Amino acid sequence: KEEDFEIIDKKQLPDAADLRNEEKAKPEEARWSAPILSLARKASENLALSYGSALKSASLVGLVSKPGSSDSPAKTSTRCHTMEERANLMNMMKLSIKILIQSALSLGRTLDSDFPPLQQFFVVLEHCLKHGLKVKKTFIGQNKSFFGPLELVEKLCPEASDIATSVKNLPELKTAVGRGRAWLYLALMQKKLADYLKVLLDHKHLLSEFYEPDALMMEEEGAVIVGLLVGLNVIDANLCLKGEDLDSQVGVIDFSLYLKETQDSDDKQDGGITAVLDQKHYVEELNRHLSCTVADLQNKIDCLEKTNSKLQEELAAATDRIGSLQEEQQQLKQQNELIRERSEKSVEVTKEDTKVELDTYKQSRQGLDEMYSDVWKQLKEEKKIRLELEKELELQIGMKTEMEIAMKLLEKDTHEKQDTLVALRQQLEEVKAINLQMFHKSQNAECSLQQKTEAISSFEGKTNEMMSSMKQMEERLQQAEKARQAAEERCNKMKQELAGRLDSCRQQMAQLDSKCSTLEKELKSEKEQRQTLQKELNQEKDATTLLKTELQQMEGLKKELRKLQDEKQQLKKVREEQEQALQEMGLHLSQSKLKMEDIKEVNKALKGHTWLKDDEATHCKQCKKEFSISRRKHHCRNCGDIFCNTCSSNELALPSYPKPVRVCDNCHTLLLQQCSSNSS
Repeated sequence: KEEDFEIIDKKQLPDAADLRNEEKAKPEEARWSAPILSLARKASENLALSYGSALKSASLVGLVSKPGSSDSPAKTSTRCHTMEERANLMNMMKLSIKILIQSALSLGRTLDSDFPPLQQFFVVLEHCLKHGLKVKKTFIGQNKSFFGPLELVEKLCPEASDIATSVKNLPELKTAVGRGRAWLYLALMQKKLADYLKVLLDHKHLLSEFYEPDALMMEEEGAVIVGLLVGLNVIDANLCLKGEDLDSQVGVIDFSLYLKETQDSDDKQDGGITAVLDQKHYVEELNRHLSCTVADLQNKIDCLEKTNSKLQEELAAATDRIGSLQEEQQQLKQQNELIRERSEKSVEVTKEDTKVELDTYKQSRQGLDEMYSDVWKQLKEEKKIRLELEKELELQIGMKTEMEIAMKLLEKDTHEKQDTLVALRQQLEEVKAINLQMFHKSQNAECSLQQKTEAISSFEGKTNEMMSSMKQMEERLQQAEKARQAAEERCNKMKQELAGRLDSCRQQMAQLDSKCSTLEKELKSEKEQRQTLQKELNQEKDATTLLKTELQQMEGLKKELRKLQDEKQQLKKVREEQEQALQEMGLHLSQSKLKMEDIKEVNKALKGHTWLKDDEATHCKQCKKEFSISRRKHHCRNCGDIFCNTCSSNELALPSYPKPVRVCDNCHTLLLQQCSSNSS
């Protein structure tokens, strides 16, 4: 095998002095990252062996296998084609990784998703993962995606669960291919792509469910690719998955990136001798640099020997100082004994003083006990008063609830009575409308009655005239009968004269009979009309009686309305009186509450708040934050609890403190409310 050397110009070789200055000027990060970069460069240089052969085989044969010749058997042809495909894919993977590492190191920054070598790397890796995939049949159709084996990594390696959850939570990804591409992006950003694929290759019995036995991931080429992917841990990638259409991306390999490199590789092969010479000069320069570093190390050793001699001298001086310090220690011990004797004498004097103070304290304690007994008696009396006040409060609260219930019942009654009033008003309006109609009808009936009475009076006048005419006719008939008798007497005498006169009289009598019959018919018709008029009069009288009864009912309703209005006014008065009573009760309650608060304050003042010690409190009582060097402890002068500075930043004047002192927020609000209630 031929060795591969890197071609470097002589002008580019640095001097030893320049290298020293650069090492001193470099920061700490550059010093520890230098070996990693050198390893990455060596990995990219080792890939140059298969650089030209991969491009030639990719351009001639291609990534897709051609059908075999008819002469060879089918199995041997397919095996040859799969072997060629694996070799081509592995060579392309080596090329893409080499170019990606070289371009990333030349840029010296984090790579984006728009970087062409990075895109081509993902395309080649996708082809490698798709090689030899089994086709899975589902209800929808055939499914062939490389995301299935990648999902196994989550089960085998729990560290990859974050990648799987983030890929599943992306709403833009709808296909398995897009999810697989997103998974590869995230694994590269974590710099664990090689580790995850190595875990997969270690469990080939699980991969056999997804890949054919001749697939790239099932053969040795997969392990080689995983080893090549370790060099990508040098690269820092910042890939944004949002906004990118990973589902519809076309995985086509762009050979233009690698053709330029092939020309450079041909030039390298042509000038191999010059490269070896340049490499030799470079190694010599490195040896010079190492010799310079050795000289520097010897100088440092000399300096350390000098410092060691100085430290020995300082050690001798220190031993001398220790001897002088021991002498001083003995002198101090003597002084300490003198001080002890003086302190024992002072302790005896202080003991006598404390005895005298104890006697005075006992005497004062007796007086304080008497004061305490008096205060305790007052407290008991105030407790009794407080219990009585609480009982009165409970009674007042019960009275208040009863008043509220009564008020609610009164409100219900008033609402019901208002509804009845509205209904009665509607009935009144209807009755008024009926009265108006009946009044109009009665007026019309009176007019028709007047007309009918006038007609009856006219008919009566006509009947009287007819009766008078009948009487006249009867008188005439009597006269005629007398005349007839006279005529009969004279008939014998004057038959001839009266014969013609008799005929004329008979004719007149017939006319009179006809007139009588007509008059009788008219009388009958007038009687019938009179009967009908009487019936109508009777009906109108009945209607007037009904109207009178309705008017009487209306008067009764009016009286009831007046009674209801009076009751309403009385209820209003009762409600106003009850409201006044409630207001008075509220005033009494507020006064009793104020008295209770005063009693509580007195009890608190008598009992006294417990003053918390600093050791007992570790957290603020209000905000529950832990105390530290920055968050100091502060006592509230009212309740005695411990708070932080933010929760006890207020100041108020208390009865026990003439000047304003620190108070917590709760005590501050309570004291302000008490002041406002006392002032009101």
